[in-house]
Amino acid sequence: MLTEKDRALLAAKGISEAQLEDQLKRFATGFPFLRIESAAAVGHGIVRTDEAVQAGLAAAWDKYLQEGHTIVKFVPASGAASRMFKDVFAFVDSDREKPETAAEKLFFGKLDTAAFKPALNAACQRLHGKDADALLREGRYKDVARTMLGKDGLNYGALPKGLLQFHRYADSVRTPVEEHLVEAALYACGADGKARVHFTVSPEHRALFETLVSEVTPLYQKVYGPKYEVTFSEQSPATDTVAANADNTPFRNTDGSLLFRPGGHGALIVNLDAIDADVVFVKNIDNVVPDRLKGDTVRFKKILAGLLITLQDRAYAYLQRLDDGAAHEELLEMLHFLETDLCCHSDEAALLDDTQLADYLHSKLDRPMRVAAMVKNVGEPGGGPFLAYNPDDTVSCQILESSQIDMADPAKKAMFEQGTHFNPVDLVCGLKNYRGEAFSLPRYVDPQTGFISHKSKDGRELKALELPGLWNGAMSDWNTVFVEVPLSTFNPVKTVNDLYREQHQ
Repeated sequence: MLTEKDRALLAAKGISEAQLEDQLKRFATGFPFLRIESAAAVGHGIVRTDEAVQAGLAAAWDKYLQEGHTIVKFVPASGAASRMFKDVFAFVDSDREKPETAAEKLFFGKLDTAAFKPALNAACQRLHGKDADALLREGRYKDVARTMLGKDGLNYGALPKGLLQFHRYADSVRTPVEEHLVEAALYACGADGKARVHFTVSPEHRALFETLVSEVTPLYQKVYGPKYEVTFSEQSPATDTVAANADNTPFRNTDGSLLFRPGGHGALIVNLDAIDADVVFVKNIDNVVPDRLKGDTVRFKKILAGLLITLQDRAYAYLQRLDDGAAHEELLEMLHFLETDLCCHSDEAALLDDTQLADYLHSKLDRPMRVAAMVKNVGEPGGGPFLAYNPDDTVSCQILESSQIDMADPAKKAMFEQGTHFNPVDLVCGLKNYRGEAFSLPRYVDPQTGFISHKSKDGRELKALELPGLWNGAMSDWNTVFVEVPLSTFNPVKTVNDLYREQHQ
């Protein structure tokens, strides 16, 4: 039973009572597992390009950049980096005064190589009258760790990854935000000389992001050339989801109010939909490298983007022919393109008459398009590329998480475990149709692809509802092409010790 206070909260968030009811029903019904045909592999859903093709695609992208199109780099940068320091937090909370686990020993043992070490020294000097090295010599490991994590020190335990110092240069250090700004200059600067970058941020961190960007953009404009146009957005409260008790009734806070939680990165489809651009690059905030290793990143970004616009141009031309009235042979050519180049097929398509086939082709070609990088599987946690069934029984490329696959089915479990490639979250997206109009991206979300997770609040267990992931179900009805890229383009920072890897030195 909703109270007036509940209704006021819903109104403030922009969530209707019907939406709330649907969310609560979802806790009871759950989400269906997706039907999968197979894991994608090179030659079977994943494209592998040779050097000649790569050169042509990169050249096509360079040409496109000079034609007056609007390009945006979209970087999800919300959320604190607390998970990155899980092992350090555990050490601080333990009864031990010295590091004992492998992770703890590595963290302190290589601290000198961390880009943030000078800043940590300064914070330790300010708080303890000694730098980090002196404190460590005295065995005061916890004081050093607390200084790094705590709000009186560097506050790394509460800041988002985008604002942490990742890379050290001869005369400076850079945060991930800055590395993304540099990347944008190298492959996403349009004919107007602008490099457009959009960060999604948390409300409590927005001012920090804005301050950093305002401080550093003059420098990077001078060094790399473009004029930066940096924008920010926050996750809409209307995409929050209600929490539930074990019996699927609404979870209430100790003051009796309904508990709403952010709906996960899938909520950002609304933010992406608000971007006015022809092509958008999507890449996670922590997948960045220093300048000396950016060569492969820039090269393959151009290759991915070149493939996107090449495929998009063909789809546009076919859609125009469909509007004008395509002949039978042209329809067959379009079907071959859909099935071979866009990897979307149906057993029923060959049985359609020309009128039905033309309608089918138009519906399949006239939708957002993305080219998604895939790297060889090296055991990283996360989703992978699959050929999966859509609600209309067609099969297309989808990025799936393990939670979306029925692991109780031995055949499906084997497909997941034998997958050869991994999703690094490295996308190039086409957001406009053949008439030059922006697609309404929420229309292409598959609402059946969310999932339910288990959390706790104030010591009480709860169920949380996650929206279809941004690169999973939120893009389910897009045309998707997978392309193999080298592992050198995938260098995420999931724990602080990842910053000690050679790729981040």
